Amino acid sequence: MADTTQMLKGILDGCLLSIIKEGEIYGYELAAKLESYGFHSFSEGTIYPLLLRMQKEGLVSTTLRKSTAGPKRKYYSLTEKGEQELEQFVHRWTQLSSSVNNVLNKGGNN
Repeated sequence: MADTTQMLKGILDGCLLSIIKEGEIYGYELAAKLESYGFHSFSEGTIYPLLLRMQKEGLVSTTLRKSTAGPKRKYYSLTEKGEQELEQFVHRWTQLSSSVNNVLNKGGNN
């Protein structure tokens, strides 16, 4: 059986973009939001490399802001390119989930 982490590898980017679209957010908040949505296997250590890659690809921009608890925090925002990528992800996800559901439901009807 496929490991859940492997299955989620490509999906996590789209989920992160969707959360960032809600408004500026820093890494720890992203990890907490993911957990609140039921993604319990991802830590900040998993998320930061993805965010760095997204930043290099121009999908997100960053701003350093003062923190009341320690060093400055890097906040992430969606760029126009990131919004386009999110739209494409939603389209691909809708098609994929529909196809998988069709296969699974067909199997249950025999």
